[in-house]
Amino acid sequence: MQETTEQPTLAPEAENGLSEAAARAQDWAGEPFLRADEDPAVVLAPGTARRLALDDAVEEMDAGRSAPSYEWKRRYALLLGLERVLSDRPPHLASGTELRRHQIDALAGMLTELIAAAQAQEANGDANGEANGYAEVEEDEEDELDVAPVAEGDADELPLPLSAEEDPGAVRRFRFRHPTASGKTIAAAGFVEAARTLGVLILTHRRLLVSQFNRDLTTEGYADRLVDAVERGQQPRKPNPLTIQTYAWFARHWQDLNPDAYHLVIADEAHTALGEKTSAAIRSFTNPIYIGMTATEQLIAKQVSDVFPASVDDLPLADAARRGLIAPLRSLRVPPAAAIHTVPIVGGDFEERALAQALDHQALNQAAASLYRDRFDSTPGIVYAAGVDHAYNLAKEFRAAGLKAEAVSGRTPPVKLAEILAAYERGEIDVLINAMLLAEGWNSPRATVCMHLAPTASKRVYQQRIGRIMRIHPRKEAGVVVDFVPKAATHNERVVSLHSLLDSDFYREGARVTPAPRRRQQRRARRKLSPAPWLVPVTADVKRRLNVITREWQRVDPRFLDEDEQRYWATIAGRNVRFDERVEFAKKFVEGGASKAAMETFLAVCAAENPNRRLRLTALADRVSMTVERADFDDLVTLVTQAPTWEKDRVQGVRILLRAIGEGKADAPEQILGRWTWRLARATRKVQDRRASSEFPEAKRLLGALANSRGHRHEENAAKLVNAARAQPLEVGAALLASAEGYTPRANQLIDAAREQLGTLPEVAHALAENLPAPKQPSGRSRRRRRRRKKKGQAAQQQQPQNGQPQAGAKQSAEQKQPEPAPAQEP
Repeated sequence: MQETTEQPTLAPEAENGLSEAAARAQDWAGEPFLRADEDPAVVLAPGTARRLALDDAVEEMDAGRSAPSYEWKRRYALLLGLERVLSDRPPHLASGTELRRHQIDALAGMLTELIAAAQAQEANGDANGEANGYAEVEEDEEDELDVAPVAEGDADELPLPLSAEEDPGAVRRFRFRHPTASGKTIAAAGFVEAARTLGVLILTHRRLLVSQFNRDLTTEGYADRLVDAVERGQQPRKPNPLTIQTYAWFARHWQDLNPDAYHLVIADEAHTALGEKTSAAIRSFTNPIYIGMTATEQLIAKQVSDVFPASVDDLPLADAARRGLIAPLRSLRVPPAAAIHTVPIVGGDFEERALAQALDHQALNQAAASLYRDRFDSTPGIVYAAGVDHAYNLAKEFRAAGLKAEAVSGRTPPVKLAEILAAYERGEIDVLINAMLLAEGWNSPRATVCMHLAPTASKRVYQQRIGRIMRIHPRKEAGVVVDFVPKAATHNERVVSLHSLLDSDFYREGARVTPAPRRRQQRRARRKLSPAPWLVPVTADVKRRLNVITREWQRVDPRFLDEDEQRYWATIAGRNVRFDERVEFAKKFVEGGASKAAMETFLAVCAAENPNRRLRLTALADRVSMTVERADFDDLVTLVTQAPTWEKDRVQGVRILLRAIGEGKADAPEQILGRWTWRLARATRKVQDRRASSEFPEAKRLLGALANSRGHRHEENAAKLVNAARAQPLEVGAALLASAEGYTPRANQLIDAAREQLGTLPEVAHALAENLPAPKQPSGRSRRRRRRRKKKGQAAQQQQPQNGQPQAGAKQSAEQKQPEPAPAQEP
C-alpha cells in the first residue's frame, strides 16, 4: 500500500465529510472510526492514528477493495478494536465479564504501542516488513519436544539477538507479565474481543491448556469463531477464525498455515516458547502481530525479551498481592533431613535422578506425611516430588498417615487424570502429589498448601509451582509455601525459596511474605499458620541484614546470626531495651543460643548507654557476675568513675565493682586489682569519709590536718593517719585510707604502704564495698504514693481559670503537698 502525506479524497475542514467517511469506513472495516460523543475534528485530526486508518481505508475503498487488505488489518484493525473495548465503561467481554484494572492496563499498553507504531510508520515511510521471510525449520517428530525454556544457567549460551533484516517481525512482537492466578486468560479474551475482525491464533505449551482455552473462550462468548487450523490454500470456514494449538504443533506445522488467515498470535506462557525450533518458527512466521503472556519474573536477557522485545505491561507479584488480585502467601521453612549439596545442577535445575536418589527414602517420605498431617491436616494442597516414582511412594505414605492423597504423572491416563482432578475439586482428594505435571497450566482455587519436597534451583520453575496456590478462594485466607531449607538460609543458597524469589529481607515463620491487599476482603477462613514472634534476616546483602537487625532488634532471633551480627544486635538491644523487657531478653541469651560474647556486649552496652538507671545497675551487676577480662574491667571502672550517665548512681556502681574484685571476677594481676580498688574507693571519697567519721571521731581531725599541712608537717600527719588506720577495724581503716590524699612522695609512699598492709586485696575490696549503701528498691507503696501525687498535681492544673492565674486554694494546696524528691537510685 502506497503511503501519502496528503489525502485528496477527504476534506479535513468539513466535519460532515469526516463523519460520512467514518461511517462508510466502519461498514467496510467492521470497527468504528467515530463514536457518537466524539468531535470529528479532534479525534480524526490529521496525523492521529485513527485519521491514518481512515485515510488508508478510504484509499483502499476508492481502489475498489470490498474488504480490508491484510496489511491494513494488521496495522489498524487491532488498534481500532482496542479503542472500542477500552471506550466502554466498564470494558467487558462478549459474555459481559468485566475486565479488571490490570487487564485493562495490558490492553491499554498494547494500544499505546500500536498508536506509536502507526504514527512512526507514517513519518518514516512503510516499514511493514511485508516479506514473509519464511525459512526452513527442521521438523520434530515428538509432540512436546523443544517447547521448554532455556535454563537460567544457560543464558550465556543463547544466540545473540537478530538484526532487523534477520528478524523482520520483531517490531510486531510484544509481551506483558501478570502473575499466575491474576487472570491472564481473561486478558487474552480481551484481546480476542478487540480482534473481532482479525484471525487469531493462540499458542500454549500443553494439550491440557488447549482444552482449557477452548472451554474458557466458549464460556466468554467466542465459540462461534473457534475453528481448526487454516492451512495454506484453504479459506476459513468462519470469518475471523480463532484457533488454539500447542507450541510443538506450531513448530512443526507453521509452514502449512495460511499466512493470510491469522493477523494476531497470542503466546500463552511465553517463557516456554524459547526453544530453538519454537523461537525459529515464531521468527519465520512474520506476518502477524504477536502478544506474549508470561507469569515468571525471571525474564533473563536474550530470552523472553529477545523473542518478544516490547513490554506493554508489567505487574509484579507484590503489586498483584497488594491489589488483592491473588491470595497472599505465608511461608514455613523446615530444615532439610537429606543433604543435596552433591546433587549436580543440569540445565538450570537439579538433576532429577540424583535428586530422587537423595530424597526418595521411606523414612523421609513418612516424615513428610507426618509433617503435612500435623501442620495442615485436611487442608487442600499440592506436593512436588523429585520424580514419578517418588510421587507414588509419597502418595502411599500420605495415605498411610490418614490423608486423602493421590499421585499423578505423565503415566496417568488422560481419563483417569481428569477424574482425579475433578475429585480434587469436589473435595474427595485433599493432596495432589506430582513431579512437574501440575507446575503449569493447572489451576484449583481451593489449593492452599504448596510443599516443595523436591527443591528446585530454577526461579522460573519455583514461581510456576507457587502459582498453583495463589488463586483466591472464599475458604482460603492465604496460600502456604513449605520450603525445605534452613531457617536462616540466604538468597545465595542453590535451593530457591519464597524469600529468595521475592528478594525478601527477613524470614518470619508463618508471616505473610507478599503484602496484604490495600482493601482487605472479608474472609471467614482462619489462617493455617500463625506468625512466630521471632524473625531472622535472610538477605545476603550485608547492609540490608544490618538494617533488619537495627529495625527489628526486638524480634530478631540471635541464634541464626553469625558472631559479628550477634554483637551488633547486642549493641542495638543494649541501648534500647526497656526495663520491663529484661526477662524476655534474658531468655534470648539463656535459651536462644546467643554467644557469650554477644551477652557480654549486651550487658556492657546496656550498662553504658541504656537510659534506664535501674537497668544500667542490673546490667553492670550481671556483667561482673562472670569473669571479666582485664581490658573490659578497666572500661567498666572508667565508665562508673567518670561517665556522666553514672553521676547519680556512681556509689552503687562502685559498690558492685568492688564486690566483683573481692569475689575474684576481674581477671588481672594483683597490682592492677589494687590500683582499681583504690581508684574506685577514691571515686566515693565523701561516702567513705562519712563512714570513717561515724565510727572513728578522730578521723575528721586527722584528714583535715593532712589536707591543710605542707612539707615535713604534712608527712608527719600522714604517718599519724596511717598509724590510726592500722589500729582501727578493717572497714574503718580502709575508709580512712580511701579518703587520704598525699601531696609529697613520702606521704604517698606511707599511704600506699598502709593500704597494702591493711589486709588481703579481696578483704579490703569487700570492706570498702560494705562502707557503701546498697541501692534502694522502690516499694509498691512508694510507687502508688508517687502516682497519687502526680494525679493530684494534674487535677490542680486543670482547676486553673481561663486567664492562666491559679486559684488561691489550689495554689496553697500545691505548696503544702509538694512531692518529695525521688531517691537518687530510682529511674
